[in-house]
Amino acid sequence: MIALAMFNNKGGVGKTTLTCNIASYLAKKENKRVLVIDCDPQCNATQLIMGEEYAAELYFSDTNDGPTTTISDILRPIEDGDSTIANSIVPIKSSDNRFGVDLIPGHPSFSIIEDRLGAAWHDLMGGDIGGIRKTNWNTYLKRKISNSYDYVLYDLGPSLGSINRSVLIGCDKFMTPMGTDIFSILGIRNISTWLQSWVDRYENGLELCERNSAGRLEAFNVDRSLPIKNGYIGYTIQQYITKSKGGIRRPTRAYEQIISNVPVEIENSLSNYLSTGMDKENLQLGDVPHLYSLIPLAQSVSSPLFELKSGDGIVGTQGKQKEQYEDILGGICSNLVNNIEMGR
Repeated sequence: MIALAMFNNKGGVGKTTLTCNIASYLAKKENKRVLVIDCDPQCNATQLIMGEEYAAELYFSDTNDGPTTTISDILRPIEDGDSTIANSIVPIKSSDNRFGVDLIPGHPSFSIIEDRLGAAWHDLMGGDIGGIRKTNWNTYLKRKISNSYDYVLYDLGPSLGSINRSVLIGCDKFMTPMGTDIFSILGIRNISTWLQSWVDRYENGLELCERNSAGRLEAFNVDRSLPIKNGYIGYTIQQYITKSKGGIRRPTRAYEQIISNVPVEIENSLSNYLSTGMDKENLQLGDVPHLYSLIPLAQSVSSPLFELKSGDGIVGTQGKQKEQYEDILGGICSNLVNNIEMGR
């Protein structure tokens, strides 16, 4: 099983749409067992996959009395002061949504756990085994579900906080959806600085724990290595809106300058985190087209973009746009899987 985080410090780059559609493509076109975990307190992936009506019913009820486990339910023991996660993990089944993926829904209350995870991080840096265990909640979750899936995709918010740090500690790989703006590049630089900082502190905390309490890491099955240190597998670029003349795309100089800078910025900031065996020339996974009205249409019917039908309201040129997107998405997924395999 591969645990893959979709992450950029810059919001508004189409990350959730891309995450959910990659997950659906792998499930439907490649026959993979796929789970999406919504770790963004805004819960956009949950709303996209299940629809607003489902989200309203889930989030506006006083308690989650049904069988489905949200991300907040998984971390409830940690919120209550324990160092473990919930024993029972019950995702929404793929048969219950058009994306064909299992889903652990997000929850707005997930942001409340940030303080607990921040305190655990402070304890980890002092070598405390309890802080180390709490910070590794996603590592334990990954082990629980490892036999059930081929891919687990995490949808993350743009924060550089304790939630996303703890998610990445348990992930194998990460990719960065980019926009054609200077802030996406700055986001990549922020990720690089942030990663290096907490990876060093994490490793120092584990070394301190082992010196002070030899055997405790092994007793609680804490991994000494972090897969994410060699887990970067590439990026996508969301195209900007251009004018056309005679059917020919007319590029805008400012945007094209930003796009031309992306490979250099990626190499300078994230090349140290490349998966072993990967070639930096393969890092660009593909360009994501601007889809105009297709995205709100897909959101309104909770469907992957490449499976929209006339009954969903597709008209005119939208059909051609959908076909083009499916081809592009297929290329992105193929490049993504190839990079994962090279980095195994």
